[in-house]
Amino acid sequence: MPIEDGLMAIVVGVLGFFLILIILWDAFEVIILPRRVSRSLRFSRIVFILWRVWANFLVRRIRARGRREAYMGFVGPLAVLVLLGCWAVGLIVGFGMLQWAFGSRLAAPAGDAGGFGTILYMSGTTFFTLGLGDVVPRSAASRVLVVTEAGLGFGFLAMVISYLPVLYQAFSRREARISLLDAWAGTPSSAGELLRRLGTDDCALLGPFLKEWEQWSAELLETHVSYPVLAFFRSQHDNQSWVGALTTVLDACALVIACVEGAPLRMAELTFAMARHVGVDLCQVLTAPPRPPDADRLPPADLQRLFALLRDAGVAVRDDPGSLERLRELRAMYESYVYSLAVRVAVDLPQWLAVPGARDNWQKSAWR
Repeated sequence: MPIEDGLMAIVVGVLGFFLILIILWDAFEVIILPRRVSRSLRFSRIVFILWRVWANFLVRRIRARGRREAYMGFVGPLAVLVLLGCWAVGLIVGFGMLQWAFGSRLAAPAGDAGGFGTILYMSGTTFFTLGLGDVVPRSAASRVLVVTEAGLGFGFLAMVISYLPVLYQAFSRREARISLLDAWAGTPSSAGELLRRLGTDDCALLGPFLKEWEQWSAELLETHVSYPVLAFFRSQHDNQSWVGALTTVLDACALVIACVEGAPLRMAELTFAMARHVGVDLCQVLTAPPRPPDADRLPPADLQRLFALLRDAGVAVRDDPGSLERLRELRAMYESYVYSLAVRVAVDLPQWLAVPGARDNWQKSAWR
């Protein structure tokens, strides 16, 4: 073999080996490793960034809200399939490069030149464990590579089969609580409507409610740090989202801590801490630096309307300067994070007050 050809075989073999290693390590980090990976240069991250850029490019050209939400419903699930496909193609190409670098002698059908295309075909049938037998290896090195690739392909398929149910179980648990929020806080949800519906008579329900949402926030953090693609899975209704639910809980906790008398203060503080933790960590996971909202979510006029609404419902609220300053400080601790998350996943943040005339999802149907 000429020196140039030998050098080329070494280069191709090394590149193929590192391609396989990079993809296997990336799959381990995405599927098996239950913690955030801080490294910015990753195969899956590159795939998701390119996919998100393409998705956002199309979304900006869809004017109708219903069509845009329907399209965004496909973005998260398709991102998973695109990543799995890229992993599979990368492994097939990587093993094909190793086969070519080792100068594999193949027994191919008559008329087949046995070039790199034939090597890729054999690599693909081996990876997916088809075992067609029309192209078979002859050299010892090629046989070792075939057995290794078949084993990795079998393990890869088993990993994918176990990965998808875990994703959808986490998604289902997240959405069940969001669906329950419909009757508690209206749709779209709002902190003012939540506290108005509870009122004085049902104030005892606020503590258990906050405890359940503290648990929901902890589960949201654990699942979305382990599987960040879940952040792009849309809720069943286009007026609900996990970012909206998280923001509503934070708004309600901030209002209870700063301005509501007789409420379970300690439980509100614990839930606020957990929910803010979610916002901060997921901004890091999704590479969404905090940014303040473009407009004040609670201007003074809306704040006075909110206090009047709560007083009419029997909720004792304080509007002294100290309480208002405390509310402003608490809002500053999370609003820039949840706004950045909302921009990243292309949803709207909820308002503090219910949308006038809006009905809950349970009150509506396709026929009425």
